[in-house]
Amino acid sequence: MSATGAKESTGARGAPGGGPWWWARRRSAVLDVVLAVFSTVECVLEGIPFAHEAGLPEPVGMLLGLVVGPVLVLRRRWPVVVVLVSIAVAPAEMGALLGVVGLYTLAASDVPRRITALLAGMTVIGTLVTTYISLRQDAASEADFHPPVWFVPVLAVAVGLVLTAPPVLWGLYVGARRRLVESLRERADGLERELSLLADRAEERAEWARNEERTRIAREMHDVVAHRVSLMVVHAAALQAVVLKDPEKASKNAALVGDMGRQALTELREMLGVLRTAEGAATVRGTPGSDAPERLVEVADKATRRAEPRALSAEADGDGPSLAELGDLVGQSRAAGMVVELSVQETEGMAGRRYAEGVEQTVYRVVQEALTNVHKHAPGAWARVRLAHRAGEVAVQVENGPSERGAMDAGLPSGGNGLVGMRERVTALGGVFVSGPTEAGGFRVSAVVPVGAGAAVGSGG
Repeated sequence: MSATGAKESTGARGAPGGGPWWWARRRSAVLDVVLAVFSTVECVLEGIPFAHEAGLPEPVGMLLGLVVGPVLVLRRRWPVVVVLVSIAVAPAEMGALLGVVGLYTLAASDVPRRITALLAGMTVIGTLVTTYISLRQDAASEADFHPPVWFVPVLAVAVGLVLTAPPVLWGLYVGARRRLVESLRERADGLERELSLLADRAEERAEWARNEERTRIAREMHDVVAHRVSLMVVHAAALQAVVLKDPEKASKNAALVGDMGRQALTELREMLGVLRTAEGAATVRGTPGSDAPERLVEVADKATRRAEPRALSAEADGDGPSLAELGDLVGQSRAAGMVVELSVQETEGMAGRRYAEGVEQTVYRVVQEALTNVHKHAPGAWARVRLAHRAGEVAVQVENGPSERGAMDAGLPSGGNGLVGMRERVTALGGVFVSGPTEAGGFRVSAVVPVGAGAAVGSGG
């Protein structure tokens, strides 16, 4: 809005208005036209006595009323102009409706308050002067009426305040209420946009969390099941080779195959049970009535926290393997006929140190997958597992020699996800993973996992 009170018409919530010209609504235009008609009739009627007092022909006074009265139709567009016109015709004692409605519109508009106060003061002064002169003339014309000296000034002040104060105060109230409503509408629109953005962001985060969870589950399935199944295949091949030559050894291998199969089935059942529980919880969260934006954000946050880097390396049941079980893991490969050497290097004061669950599980899985790959792709090759406890980190290296069968492998299926999974686990904890062939024709896997200052959870005895 400009200093003159010009204002663009807008509908609800900032939408363009549906009325003609500067009116926001058609009913507003009808109301202003009706007020302008009444103002015109009033000014025309008041123009006749003005013409008599000024010694002018009646048509001149009526013409002045026809010019002044319709100005009220501009009150929403230019309220300052309407008030100025009402002040200008105040000496002619016409335009009472024009002044009252103009002051109300001016006070309710967005015109600066100093301009409103100035014009209201001018209106009061003009009304006081006009009323005072008119009352003095009336008192002088009445021979039998002799009011006190204070009567005319007090009555003039009362008339001036009655004609100016109520419309100004009411206009200020209506304008403040309108601005408050507009502010609340803008705030509601802002909240709606913010909630929409939060809902979109929550959906994106939930989708990212679901993808991370799928990747983690696939990695756990690969690490938990593939290792034991690979050993079962190796033992089954050994059993087939010695069943006739050495029945006692064949019986031992058959028992090992059975034990490993049972262990694989147990771990698989536990993992599937966790998946069913998680799926049931997700179904409950997705019931109708729970799709509020706040709930969306909460679900996405929970899903995201489940997919945090530390969770990426955790077991599905939260009770995964640890570094203390590396000996048993190496023993299983030895039982399958592999020559495996395990060496642990510990600096002073690091003996028996335990680390955070995610760190120990990651190191264990790296060793497990590396030994599984030796069984798959380098049958008969020796392997060496080195574990080093250092200040602030744990380093592990699994190296194997060339296969006794050359380029042939054990015939086990491979999805190519083993190295990818190891790299994901290590890098998720901020570590470094390196793998590649050796000069001797074997393969080497190395990983360094940082443990942090607060990663140690205790020391073994």
